[in-house]
Amino acid sequence: MDWSHEPLVIAFAFAFGAAWGSFLNVVVYRLPREVSVLRTPPSSCPACAVPIRWYDNLPLVSWLVLGGRCRSCRAPISPRYPLVEAAGGALAVVALLRWGLSLAGVEALVFAWVSLALGLIDYDFQILPDVLTYPTIAFGLVCSAFGGLTWWLDSLLGAAVGALLPMLVIVIYKLWRGIEGMGWGDVKYLAAIGAVVGLRGVVGVLVVAATVGALVGLGLILAGRGTGKTELPFGTFLAAAAIVWVYAPPAWFAWMPL
Repeated sequence: MDWSHEPLVIAFAFAFGAAWGSFLNVVVYRLPREVSVLRTPPSSCPACAVPIRWYDNLPLVSWLVLGGRCRSCRAPISPRYPLVEAAGGALAVVALLRWGLSLAGVEALVFAWVSLALGLIDYDFQILPDVLTYPTIAFGLVCSAFGGLTWWLDSLLGAAVGALLPMLVIVIYKLWRGIEGMGWGDVKYLAAIGAVVGLRGVVGVLVVAATVGALVGLGLILAGRGTGKTELPFGTFLAAAAIVWVYAPPAWFAWMPL
């Protein structure tokens, strides 16, 4: 019997993922501000600084019960909080349905959660913290040695190429235009992506992210909201492309020549 498709198991997976989504919200808010995500201070309202009670910190439920406002000062709470919690739950459910309780499923889920956090941090602050990218490189390499999403040699090649390609872009763009075309955080994150999804995966993610980023940049220029020098959070595009690459059916990327 395939217990992973049982309704109660799916519901538990969603609740488990939503709880981790709540933690991701803490990571996204605190890491760029250099505040500990594990120790005090406890979570508090950004507007009035009143500590959030445990029953007001239940994933999804509390935001709905409170009507999207702080209980103390009634300041609005961004809908991004429940959306991230819901995304964390949905990613857990899809991983369970596709891979079951396996190393590949755990690797895919953890990588997707980390990518979600990195994408949001880069969108807000244009940084990709080393404390997330470096461990993800090691995580992908270790999982590949024990039967994860790819095998160990592909993981090594993916990490190496993932780091080398953006480094070349940085050097060439610096020589050509005098500025860095990408950040060094992108180098480390692409190495992490390569360690998890291998050589073909990291090239595919880079192509998809660059294409979408170029289209968004062009759209901003045409709308009069940007120029050719407008900086975009490329890590956000990488994160979205990486999650799609891992979770989408393989047929979606049959066009990749590698």
